[in-house]
Amino acid sequence: MSDRIKLLIVDDEEEFLESIAKRLEMRDFNVRTATRGAQAVEIAREEKFDLALLDLKMPGMDGKQVLEILKKEHKYIEVIILTGHGSVDSAIDCTKLGAFGYLPKPYELEKLLDTLRQAFQVRMEKKFRVDQERMDRIAKLATGSSALGILRELKEIDDDEK
Repeated sequence: MSDRIKLLIVDDEEEFLESIAKRLEMRDFNVRTATRGAQAVEIAREEKFDLALLDLKMPGMDGKQVLEILKKEHKYIEVIILTGHGSVDSAIDCTKLGAFGYLPKPYELEKLLDTLRQAFQVRMEKKFRVDQERMDRIAKLATGSSALGILRELKEIDDDEK
């Protein structure tokens, strides 16, 4: 099992995609790529990712649509939009849909890395809070419920995670 940050990068410009993927892999990210929005959604349904880096303008399903699906289907994923077609309106829309960040192309590598690190930290803090809440519920159960009651509650807690 890798301890590297799992990153999904989606961009229809294949040369750009290959270049940014290599640059981030050299900085110890575990990168998967997709050239289309629908392809990215399918990959994300097969694998869990910590972060996603999405182009905004793509043929077919655009970055905004992918963002919306990823945030609905993956509880802890953080998404950063990286686009050459940005506007204040699209930045606001993406933020409302749950994007962690919104960066312009061409990108500055250090700014991108900083944003990815911040997004990963936020993701881990959210996950830790939820895990802590689950542990608190389990501890409370253990002190005041019957064995059958504990099992029922554990099933409910487990169902909440799905």
